[in-house]
Amino acid sequence: MSHNGTTENGAALPRPVPVQEVRYTKLFINNEWRASSAGRTFATFNPATGVKICDVHEADHEDVNKAVAAAKAAQRRSSAWRRMDASSRGRLLHKLADLMERDRLLLATLETMDTGKPFLQAFLVDLDGSIRTLRYFAGWADKIHGKSLPVDDTVVCLTQHEPVGVCGAIIPWNFPLLMLTWKMAPALSCGNTLVIKPAEQTPLSALHVGSLIKEANFPPGVVNILPGLGPTAGAAIASHMDIDKVAFTGSTEVGQLIKEAAARSNLKRVTLELGGKNPCIVFADCDCTSRGFLICRLSVL
Repeated sequence: MSHNGTTENGAALPRPVPVQEVRYTKLFINNEWRASSAGRTFATFNPATGVKICDVHEADHEDVNKAVAAAKAAQRRSSAWRRMDASSRGRLLHKLADLMERDRLLLATLETMDTGKPFLQAFLVDLDGSIRTLRYFAGWADKIHGKSLPVDDTVVCLTQHEPVGVCGAIIPWNFPLLMLTWKMAPALSCGNTLVIKPAEQTPLSALHVGSLIKEANFPPGVVNILPGLGPTAGAAIASHMDIDKVAFTGSTEVGQLIKEAAARSNLKRVTLELGGKNPCIVFADCDCTSRGFLICRLSVL
């Protein structure tokens, strides 16, 4: 990468796009944009400048109930999502990846505004990883199958994999879009439905993805996105009796609360990615402007 705004082969580097007004700030439930039940909003700020970006609707327990009801309805055996064959699920994930490719500059710009990270990192790392993740799990959708087990001549024994059901996902602030796709893509590939709470500091890219999910023609209720606070919306997801699995990335302290809430409610399955333990040593002669260093640094976070 050169220092004159081009790559080593002379191509122009991507640049942020102007964002005069953030378009999606409401809750995404059942493929519809809804105001929060309590009418509350919270502000999201650009941490690099301290400037307020916009106000976002704040989900609470009632909104989580509505989203879970929509996800549960989309999970019924008679629903369009459950009747859809596996290869069609894969095509929907590929379509979502296509739309993210189309909106890549805008999504990277929103990610930069909301997290304060450099634009090229958002464009080259976060967006690239998100799109590749969707395509990877799109390819897996029709390759998830059971086994036939040898028993004896008069018995046939077959196993069949079925979706877990309604999955809750609670996303951290540092890689909002990448963590979203890491949780969303495998769940959708397997036929589950989702209730997602992005971090309250960084909800904008996830909400834009909600618009792309609707544009890709995912059935209503399959993906629901609820910006909100941990002690309200997050706690409601962790303790909800109709959520079958919850996945969380964040602090060890909050992970303990989620595991306890899951156990006290319906003993839902839990996946926790907590804390950090990997040091990163950067020597004085390191070229910190190169993309190679960036990827190396991210690999140990």
